[in-house]
Amino acid sequence: RLQRSGTLVIGPNRSFLDYIQQVLPALGEVEVGQSTVEDLVAHVPVKTTDTAEAGRLKGDARMAEVLRRAVWSGLAAPTESLLVVRGSRRWRVPSYEIEDVVAALRTRDVRYGAARDILHQRLAHAVLVQMERAGESPDDRVQDAVARSRPVRDMVNAVWPAVDPAKLVMRLLSEPAFLAACADGVLTADEQAAILWRKPARGVASAKWSPADAVLVDEAADLVARTPSLGHVIVDEAQDLSAMQCRAVGRRCSTGSATVLGDIAQGTTPWSATDWATTLTHLGRADVRFEELTQGFRVPREILDFASRLLPHIAPGLAPASSVREAPGSLTVRAADPQAVDDELLLGVLELLDQEGSIALIAADARIPALADALRKAGIDHRALGTEPPAGEDHAPTTPQRLSLVPAGLAKGLEFDHIAVAEPAEIVAAEPQGLRRLYVVLTRAVSGLLVIHGSPLPPELSEATG
Repeated sequence: RLQRSGTLVIGPNRSFLDYIQQVLPALGEVEVGQSTVEDLVAHVPVKTTDTAEAGRLKGDARMAEVLRRAVWSGLAAPTESLLVVRGSRRWRVPSYEIEDVVAALRTRDVRYGAARDILHQRLAHAVLVQMERAGESPDDRVQDAVARSRPVRDMVNAVWPAVDPAKLVMRLLSEPAFLAACADGVLTADEQAAILWRKPARGVASAKWSPADAVLVDEAADLVARTPSLGHVIVDEAQDLSAMQCRAVGRRCSTGSATVLGDIAQGTTPWSATDWATTLTHLGRADVRFEELTQGFRVPREILDFASRLLPHIAPGLAPASSVREAPGSLTVRAADPQAVDDELLLGVLELLDQEGSIALIAADARIPALADALRKAGIDHRALGTEPPAGEDHAPTTPQRLSLVPAGLAKGLEFDHIAVAEPAEIVAAEPQGLRRLYVVLTRAVSGLLVIHGSPLPPELSEATG
Protein backbone atom coordinates (compact mmCIF):
# COMPACT_ATOMS: atom_id res chain seq x y z
CA ARG A 1 0.00 0.00 0.00
CA LEU A 2 2.73 2.47 0.95
CA GLN A 3 4.60 1.79 -2.29
CA ARG A 4 1.54 3.01 -4.16
CA SER A 5 0.61 5.94 -1.93
CA GLY A 6 4.08 7.08 -0.87
CA THR A 7 6.01 7.66 2.34
CA LEU A 8 7.59 10.94 3.42
CA VAL A 9 10.09 11.75 6.17
CA ILE A 10 9.83 15.33 7.44
CA GLY A 11 12.87 16.63 9.31
CA PRO A 12 13.91 19.90 10.98
CA ASN A 13 16.54 21.01 8.46
CA ARG A 14 18.47 20.00 5.35
CA SER A 15 21.44 18.78 7.38
CA PHE A 16 19.19 16.26 9.11
CA LEU A 17 17.83 15.11 5.75
CA ASP A 18 21.37 14.67 4.42
CA TYR A 19 21.94 12.27 7.30
CA ILE A 20 18.67 10.43 6.60
CA GLN A 21 19.55 10.25 2.92
CA GLN A 22 22.66 8.27 3.80
CA VAL A 23 20.99 6.04 6.42
CA LEU A 24 17.79 4.94 4.64
CA PRO A 25 19.44 3.18 1.65
CA ALA A 26 21.52 1.15 4.11
CA LEU A 27 18.24 -0.02 5.65
CA GLY A 28 16.86 -0.99 2.25
CA GLU A 29 14.55 2.03 1.96
CA VAL A 30 15.26 3.77 -1.34
CA GLU A 31 11.81 5.12 -2.30
CA VAL A 32 11.11 7.23 0.78
CA GLY A 33 10.80 10.96 0.19
CA GLN A 34 12.45 13.49 2.48
CA SER A 35 11.51 17.10 3.12
CA THR A 36 11.58 19.91 5.61
CA VAL A 37 8.35 21.70 6.42
CA GLU A 38 9.75 24.73 4.61
CA ASP A 39 10.26 22.71 1.42
CA LEU A 40 6.84 21.15 1.83
CA VAL A 41 5.05 24.51 1.69
CA ALA A 42 7.33 26.23 -0.82
CA HIS A 43 4.57 28.05 -2.71
CA VAL A 44 6.39 31.39 -2.46
CA PRO A 45 10.07 32.40 -2.30
CA VAL A 46 11.09 32.87 1.34
CA LYS A 47 13.31 35.93 1.70
CA THR A 48 13.13 37.02 5.33
CA THR A 49 12.30 35.92 8.86
CA ASP A 50 9.67 37.14 11.29
CA THR A 51 10.14 38.53 14.74
CA ALA A 52 9.52 35.92 17.43
CA GLU A 53 6.12 37.47 18.20
CA ALA A 54 5.01 37.69 14.56
CA GLY A 55 6.16 34.13 13.90
CA ARG A 56 4.33 32.87 16.96
CA LEU A 57 1.09 34.59 15.95
CA LYS A 58 1.27 33.50 12.31
CA GLY A 59 1.76 29.95 13.53
CA ASP A 60 -1.21 30.14 15.90
CA ALA A 61 -4.15 27.86 15.08
CA ARG A 62 -6.46 30.89 15.06
CA MET A 63 -4.94 31.90 11.73
CA ALA A 64 -6.82 28.99 10.13
CA GLU A 65 -10.11 30.75 10.83
CA VAL A 66 -8.74 34.09 9.62
CA LEU A 67 -7.69 32.46 6.35
CA ARG A 68 -11.00 30.64 5.97
CA ARG A 69 -12.83 33.94 6.23
CA ALA A 70 -10.41 35.56 3.79
CA VAL A 71 -10.85 32.85 1.16
CA TRP A 72 -14.64 33.02 1.29
CA SER A 73 -14.85 36.80 1.66
CA GLY A 74 -15.07 37.42 -2.08
CA LEU A 75 -18.49 35.84 -2.58
CA ALA A 76 -20.96 38.42 -3.84
CA ALA A 77 -24.64 38.65 -4.68
CA PRO A 78 -25.43 38.86 -8.40
CA THR A 79 -26.30 42.35 -9.60
CA GLU A 80 -28.15 41.15 -12.69
CA SER A 81 -29.68 38.07 -14.25
CA LEU A 82 -27.70 35.54 -16.27
CA LEU A 83 -28.44 35.84 -19.98
CA VAL A 84 -27.32 33.03 -22.30
CA VAL A 85 -27.89 33.20 -26.05
CA ARG A 86 -28.14 29.90 -27.97
CA GLY A 87 -28.88 30.36 -31.66
CA SER A 88 -31.96 32.53 -31.93
CA ARG A 89 -33.11 31.85 -28.39
CA ARG A 90 -32.28 33.81 -25.24
CA TRP A 91 -32.34 32.12 -21.84
CA ARG A 92 -32.43 34.11 -18.65
CA VAL A 93 -31.70 32.88 -15.09
CA PRO A 94 -32.96 35.45 -12.59
CA SER A 95 -30.61 36.79 -9.93
CA TYR A 96 -32.65 35.34 -7.04
CA GLU A 97 -32.22 31.84 -8.51
CA ILE A 98 -28.47 32.41 -8.81
CA GLU A 99 -28.42 33.49 -5.16
CA ASP A 100 -30.15 30.25 -4.19
CA VAL A 101 -27.59 28.18 -6.10
CA VAL A 102 -24.70 30.05 -4.46
CA ALA A 103 -26.26 29.71 -1.00
CA ALA A 104 -26.74 25.96 -1.47
CA LEU A 105 -23.14 25.50 -2.57
CA ARG A 106 -21.92 27.60 0.33
CA THR A 107 -23.37 25.12 2.81
CA ARG A 108 -21.70 22.09 1.21
CA ASP A 109 -18.50 20.70 2.69
CA VAL A 110 -16.38 21.23 -0.41
CA ARG A 111 -13.28 23.26 -1.16
CA TYR A 112 -13.69 26.77 -2.50
CA GLY A 113 -12.28 25.91 -5.93
CA ALA A 114 -14.30 22.71 -6.28
CA ALA A 115 -17.50 24.58 -5.40
CA ARG A 116 -16.61 27.20 -7.99
CA ASP A 117 -16.30 24.50 -10.65
CA ILE A 118 -19.66 23.07 -9.58
CA LEU A 119 -21.24 26.52 -9.88
CA HIS A 120 -20.50 26.59 -13.62
CA GLN A 121 -22.44 23.37 -14.03
CA ARG A 122 -25.28 24.43 -11.72
CA LEU A 123 -25.85 27.64 -13.68
CA ALA A 124 -25.69 25.72 -16.95
CA HIS A 125 -28.20 23.23 -15.54
CA ALA A 126 -30.56 26.09 -14.69
CA VAL A 127 -30.40 27.15 -18.34
CA LEU A 128 -31.04 23.58 -19.52
CA VAL A 129 -34.13 23.32 -17.30
CA GLN A 130 -35.59 26.30 -19.15
CA MET A 131 -34.69 24.71 -22.49
CA GLU A 132 -36.50 21.52 -21.53
CA ARG A 133 -39.56 23.48 -20.39
CA ALA A 134 -39.58 25.11 -23.81
CA GLY A 135 -39.67 21.69 -25.47
CA GLU A 136 -36.00 21.29 -26.38
CA SER A 137 -33.96 18.17 -25.61
CA PRO A 138 -30.47 19.35 -24.62
CA ASP A 139 -27.90 16.71 -23.73
CA ASP A 140 -24.74 16.75 -21.61
CA ARG A 141 -22.74 18.27 -24.44
CA VAL A 142 -25.05 21.27 -24.48
CA GLN A 143 -24.73 21.66 -20.70
CA ASP A 144 -20.94 21.56 -20.92
CA ALA A 145 -21.00 24.14 -23.72
CA VAL A 146 -23.23 26.45 -21.68
CA ALA A 147 -21.01 25.97 -18.61
CA ARG A 148 -18.01 27.10 -20.68
CA SER A 149 -19.83 30.03 -22.28
CA ARG A 150 -18.72 33.60 -21.66
CA PRO A 151 -21.93 34.70 -19.84
CA VAL A 152 -21.66 31.82 -17.35
CA ARG A 153 -17.94 32.38 -16.82
CA ASP A 154 -18.52 36.09 -16.27
CA MET A 155 -21.30 35.42 -13.77
CA VAL A 156 -19.15 32.91 -11.83
CA ASN A 157 -16.28 35.41 -11.74
CA ALA A 158 -18.65 38.03 -10.37
CA VAL A 159 -20.30 36.01 -7.62
CA TRP A 160 -17.60 33.40 -6.88
CA PRO A 161 -14.26 34.91 -7.96
CA ALA A 162 -11.15 32.78 -8.36
CA VAL A 163 -8.72 32.91 -5.42
CA ASP A 164 -4.95 32.92 -5.80
CA PRO A 165 -3.64 31.73 -2.40
CA ALA A 166 -0.41 33.72 -2.48
CA LYS A 167 -2.14 36.93 -3.58
CA LEU A 168 -4.78 36.43 -0.91
CA VAL A 169 -2.22 36.08 1.90
CA MET A 170 -0.26 39.02 0.52
CA ARG A 171 -3.40 41.15 0.68
CA LEU A 172 -4.21 39.88 4.17
CA LEU A 173 -0.77 40.88 5.48
CA SER A 174 -0.64 44.16 3.56
CA GLU A 175 -4.10 45.68 4.03
CA PRO A 176 -5.04 46.51 7.64
CA ALA A 177 -8.74 46.88 6.80
CA PHE A 178 -8.94 43.48 5.10
CA LEU A 179 -7.09 41.80 7.95
CA ALA A 180 -9.35 43.52 10.49
CA ALA A 181 -12.45 42.26 8.69
CA CYS A 182 -11.17 38.68 8.50
CA ALA A 183 -9.69 38.62 12.02
CA ASP A 184 -12.57 40.33 13.83
CA GLY A 185 -13.16 38.51 17.10
CA VAL A 186 -10.22 36.17 16.42
CA LEU A 187 -7.10 38.34 16.78
CA THR A 188 -6.82 41.45 18.90
CA ALA A 189 -5.89 44.78 17.32
CA ASP A 190 -2.37 44.47 18.73
CA GLU A 191 -2.02 40.95 17.33
CA GLN A 192 -3.18 42.13 13.92
CA ALA A 193 -0.63 44.94 13.99
CA ALA A 194 2.12 42.46 14.89
CA ILE A 195 1.60 40.29 11.80
CA LEU A 196 1.06 43.05 9.25
CA TRP A 197 3.92 43.67 6.86
CA ARG A 198 5.61 46.97 7.58
CA LYS A 199 5.92 47.68 3.87
CA PRO A 200 3.21 46.32 1.53
CA ALA A 201 4.58 44.33 -1.39
CA ARG A 202 3.98 45.23 -5.03
CA GLY A 203 3.66 41.63 -6.12
CA VAL A 204 4.04 38.00 -5.09
CA ALA A 205 7.51 37.63 -6.59
CA SER A 206 8.90 40.75 -4.93
CA ALA A 207 7.25 40.24 -1.54
CA LYS A 208 9.49 39.48 1.42
CA TRP A 209 7.88 36.23 2.46
CA SER A 210 8.83 34.57 5.74
CA PRO A 211 8.65 30.83 6.49
CA ALA A 212 5.50 31.42 8.54
CA ASP A 213 3.93 33.33 5.62
CA ALA A 214 4.57 30.35 3.34
CA VAL A 215 2.66 28.11 5.75
CA LEU A 216 -0.28 30.53 5.59
CA VAL A 217 -0.21 30.31 1.79
CA ASP A 218 -0.28 26.52 2.09
CA GLU A 219 -3.34 26.72 4.34
CA ALA A 220 -5.08 29.02 1.86
CA ALA A 221 -4.15 26.72 -1.02
CA ASP A 222 -5.79 23.79 0.77
CA LEU A 223 -8.95 25.82 1.33
CA VAL A 224 -9.09 26.36 -2.43
CA ALA A 225 -8.07 22.85 -3.55
CA ARG A 226 -7.54 19.71 -1.46
CA THR A 227 -3.91 18.81 -0.76
CA PRO A 228 -3.00 15.31 -2.01
CA SER A 229 -2.49 12.82 0.83
CA LEU A 230 0.35 10.33 1.16
CA GLY A 231 0.14 6.85 2.62
CA HIS A 232 2.43 7.53 5.58
CA VAL A 233 4.28 10.53 6.96
CA ILE A 234 7.08 10.38 9.55
CA VAL A 235 7.67 13.64 11.42
CA ASP A 236 10.82 14.04 13.50
CA GLU A 237 11.40 16.87 15.99
CA ALA A 238 7.66 17.50 15.97
CA GLN A 239 7.88 19.50 19.20
CA ASP A 240 9.17 22.47 17.18
CA LEU A 241 6.19 22.68 14.83
CA SER A 242 3.68 25.50 15.15
CA ALA A 243 -0.02 24.73 15.04
CA MET A 244 -0.20 25.91 11.43
CA GLN A 245 2.82 23.80 10.47
CA CYS A 246 1.14 20.81 12.11
CA ARG A 247 -1.93 21.45 9.98
CA ALA A 248 0.26 21.55 6.85
CA VAL A 249 1.83 18.21 7.77
CA GLY A 250 -1.54 16.70 8.68
CA ARG A 251 -2.93 17.57 5.26
CA ARG A 252 -0.23 15.40 3.68
CA CYS A 253 -1.52 12.32 5.54
CA SER A 254 -5.23 13.12 5.88
CA THR A 255 -6.19 9.74 4.41
CA GLY A 256 -3.03 7.93 5.53
CA SER A 257 -1.11 7.32 8.73
CA ALA A 258 1.64 9.13 10.60
CA THR A 259 4.50 8.51 13.01
CA VAL A 260 5.25 11.56 15.13
CA LEU A 261 8.52 11.79 17.05
CA GLY A 262 9.68 14.48 19.42
CA ASP A 263 10.92 15.58 22.81
CA ILE A 264 9.25 18.45 24.67
CA ALA A 265 12.58 19.23 26.36
CA GLN A 266 14.20 19.87 22.98
CA GLY A 267 11.71 22.49 21.80
CA THR A 268 13.62 25.59 20.70
CA THR A 269 11.09 27.64 18.72
CA PRO A 270 8.89 30.38 20.24
CA TRP A 271 5.90 28.16 19.46
CA SER A 272 7.31 24.86 20.75
CA ALA A 273 4.80 22.31 21.97
CA THR A 274 4.11 22.06 25.68
CA ASP A 275 2.00 18.90 25.42
CA TRP A 276 1.49 16.23 22.79
CA ALA A 277 -2.31 16.17 22.89
CA THR A 278 -2.47 19.68 21.43
CA THR A 279 0.09 18.90 18.74
CA LEU A 280 -1.76 15.75 17.68
CA THR A 281 -5.02 17.69 17.52
CA HIS A 282 -3.47 20.19 15.11
CA LEU A 283 -2.10 17.29 13.06
CA GLY A 284 -5.67 16.03 12.76
CA ARG A 285 -4.92 12.71 14.41
CA ALA A 286 -7.74 11.54 16.69
CA ASP A 287 -6.95 7.81 16.75
CA VAL A 288 -3.53 7.79 18.40
CA ARG A 289 -1.30 5.25 20.07
CA PHE A 290 0.97 7.24 22.37
CA GLU A 291 4.25 5.82 23.64
CA GLU A 292 6.62 7.63 25.99
CA LEU A 293 10.20 6.44 25.63
CA THR A 294 12.08 6.85 28.90
CA GLN A 295 14.97 4.47 28.28
CA GLY A 296 17.51 4.73 25.54
CA PHE A 297 20.59 3.00 24.24
CA ARG A 298 22.01 5.55 21.82
CA VAL A 299 23.49 8.04 24.31
CA PRO A 300 25.71 6.65 27.10
CA ARG A 301 24.38 7.03 30.63
CA GLU A 302 27.25 9.32 31.67
CA ILE A 303 26.47 11.80 28.89
CA LEU A 304 22.70 11.61 29.33
CA ASP A 305 22.95 12.19 33.09
CA PHE A 306 25.13 15.25 32.44
CA ALA A 307 22.67 16.71 29.92
CA SER A 308 19.71 15.87 32.17
CA ARG A 309 20.93 18.41 34.70
CA LEU A 310 19.19 20.94 32.46
CA LEU A 311 15.77 19.25 32.57
CA PRO A 312 14.47 20.86 35.79
CA HIS A 313 15.04 24.24 34.11
CA ILE A 314 13.74 23.49 30.60
CA ALA A 315 10.98 20.93 31.23
CA PRO A 316 10.18 20.79 34.96
CA GLY A 317 7.39 18.26 34.62
CA LEU A 318 9.32 15.89 32.40
CA ALA A 319 10.89 12.78 33.89
CA PRO A 320 14.55 12.43 32.88
CA ALA A 321 15.34 9.68 30.43
CA SER A 322 17.79 6.97 31.38
CA SER A 323 20.27 4.99 29.33
CA VAL A 324 20.79 1.26 29.55
CA ARG A 325 24.35 1.68 28.28
CA GLU A 326 27.21 2.66 30.53
CA ALA A 327 30.43 3.93 28.97
CA PRO A 328 32.99 5.00 31.59
CA GLY A 329 35.17 7.79 30.23
CA SER A 330 32.64 8.83 27.60
CA LEU A 331 32.26 12.31 29.15
CA THR A 332 35.09 14.82 29.47
CA VAL A 333 34.60 18.40 30.63
CA ARG A 334 37.72 20.49 30.19
CA ALA A 335 38.31 24.07 31.36
CA ALA A 336 40.61 26.14 29.15
CA ASP A 337 42.31 29.51 29.21
CA PRO A 338 39.67 31.94 27.87
CA GLN A 339 42.25 33.28 25.41
CA ALA A 340 43.13 29.83 24.09
CA VAL A 341 39.77 28.10 23.73
CA ASP A 342 40.11 27.66 19.95
CA ASP A 343 43.57 26.13 20.35
CA GLU A 344 42.22 23.74 22.96
CA LEU A 345 39.32 22.86 20.66
CA LEU A 346 41.70 22.01 17.82
CA LEU A 347 43.69 19.75 20.12
CA GLY A 348 40.46 18.13 21.26
CA VAL A 349 39.34 17.56 17.68
CA LEU A 350 42.66 15.91 16.84
CA GLU A 351 42.23 13.64 19.86
CA LEU A 352 38.76 12.66 18.68
CA LEU A 353 39.99 12.01 15.15
CA ASP A 354 42.21 9.30 16.60
CA GLN A 355 38.99 7.51 17.57
CA GLU A 356 36.86 5.52 15.16
CA GLY A 357 33.63 6.91 13.78
CA SER A 358 32.12 10.27 12.89
CA ILE A 359 33.24 13.45 14.64
CA ALA A 360 31.46 16.78 15.13
CA LEU A 361 32.59 20.11 16.50
CA ILE A 362 29.50 21.99 17.68
CA ALA A 363 29.46 25.63 18.73
CA ALA A 364 27.18 28.64 18.89
CA ASP A 365 26.28 29.73 15.37
CA ALA A 366 28.20 33.00 15.66
CA ARG A 367 31.41 31.17 16.53
CA ILE A 368 31.34 28.87 13.47
CA PRO A 369 33.15 31.17 10.97
CA ALA A 370 36.11 31.61 13.32
CA LEU A 371 36.30 27.87 13.97
CA ALA A 372 36.09 27.12 10.25
CA ASP A 373 39.00 29.48 9.65
CA ALA A 374 41.00 27.86 12.47
CA LEU A 375 40.37 24.38 11.07
CA ARG A 376 41.47 25.45 7.59
CA LYS A 377 44.65 27.03 8.91
CA ALA A 378 45.40 23.87 10.89
CA GLY A 379 44.90 21.77 7.76
CA ILE A 380 42.06 19.77 9.29
CA ASP A 381 39.60 18.58 6.65
CA HIS A 382 36.00 19.12 7.61
CA ARG A 383 32.50 19.61 6.31
CA ALA A 384 30.70 22.77 7.40
CA LEU A 385 26.99 22.12 7.86
CA GLY A 386 24.73 24.92 6.75
CA THR A 387 26.62 25.49 3.50
CA GLU A 388 24.69 22.90 1.50
CA PRO A 389 23.14 23.74 -1.90
CA PRO A 390 19.46 24.72 -2.12
CA ALA A 391 16.66 22.18 -1.93
CA GLY A 392 16.36 20.12 -5.09
CA GLU A 393 20.10 20.01 -5.74
CA ASP A 394 22.52 17.27 -4.74
CA HIS A 395 23.11 17.52 -1.01
CA ALA A 396 25.60 14.68 -0.69
CA PRO A 397 29.21 15.73 -0.05
CA THR A 398 31.55 15.00 -2.97
CA THR A 399 34.02 13.29 -0.64
CA PRO A 400 33.22 11.86 2.78
CA GLN A 401 34.75 13.76 5.69
CA ARG A 402 34.83 12.44 9.21
CA LEU A 403 34.71 15.84 10.87
CA SER A 404 31.61 18.01 10.65
CA LEU A 405 31.54 21.61 11.87
CA VAL A 406 28.00 22.09 13.13
CA PRO A 407 26.25 25.30 14.22
CA ALA A 408 24.24 24.59 17.35
CA GLY A 409 21.13 25.72 15.50
CA LEU A 410 21.49 22.82 13.05
CA ALA A 411 22.39 20.06 15.50
CA LYS A 412 18.84 18.90 16.08
CA GLY A 413 18.14 15.39 14.82
CA LEU A 414 21.78 14.60 14.07
CA GLU A 415 24.08 12.14 15.80
CA PHE A 416 27.82 11.52 15.77
CA ASP A 417 30.10 9.01 17.41
CA HIS A 418 32.19 11.69 19.11
CA ILE A 419 31.41 15.36 19.71
CA ALA A 420 33.41 18.33 20.90
CA VAL A 421 31.25 21.15 22.25
CA ALA A 422 32.66 24.67 22.41
CA GLU A 423 31.66 27.13 25.13
CA PRO A 424 28.23 25.95 26.36
CA ALA A 425 27.62 29.41 27.84
CA GLU A 426 27.74 30.94 24.35
CA ILE A 427 25.15 28.47 23.08
CA VAL A 428 22.85 29.37 25.97
CA ALA A 429 23.31 33.11 25.50
CA ALA A 430 22.63 33.01 21.76
CA GLU A 431 18.84 32.64 21.94
CA PRO A 432 15.88 32.75 24.34
CA GLN A 433 15.65 28.94 24.36
CA GLY A 434 19.39 28.57 24.78
CA LEU A 435 19.23 26.00 27.59
CA ARG A 436 17.06 23.76 25.42
CA ARG A 437 19.44 24.24 22.51
CA LEU A 438 22.32 23.17 24.76
CA TYR A 439 20.38 20.07 25.82
CA VAL A 440 19.98 19.16 22.15
CA VAL A 441 23.70 19.65 21.50
CA LEU A 442 24.84 17.58 24.48
CA THR A 443 22.68 14.62 23.48
CA ARG A 444 24.07 14.22 19.94
CA ALA A 445 26.99 11.97 20.96
CA VAL A 446 26.70 8.18 20.86
CA SER A 447 30.22 7.32 22.07
CA GLY A 448 32.04 10.29 23.52
CA LEU A 449 31.40 13.91 24.52
CA LEU A 450 34.16 16.47 25.06
CA VAL A 451 33.06 19.83 26.49
CA ILE A 452 35.63 22.64 26.35
CA HIS A 453 34.94 25.98 28.00
CA GLY A 454 36.86 29.14 28.79
CA SER A 455 33.87 30.88 30.29
CA PRO A 456 32.18 29.29 33.32
CA LEU A 457 29.67 26.58 32.54
CA PRO A 458 26.02 27.67 32.74
CA PRO A 459 25.00 27.33 36.40
CA GLU A 460 22.13 25.03 35.41
CA LEU A 461 24.67 22.61 33.92
CA SER A 462 27.20 22.77 36.71
CA GLU A 463 24.59 22.03 39.38
CA ALA A 464 24.34 18.54 40.82
CA THR A 465 20.90 17.04 40.54
CA GLY A 466 20.82 14.94 43.64
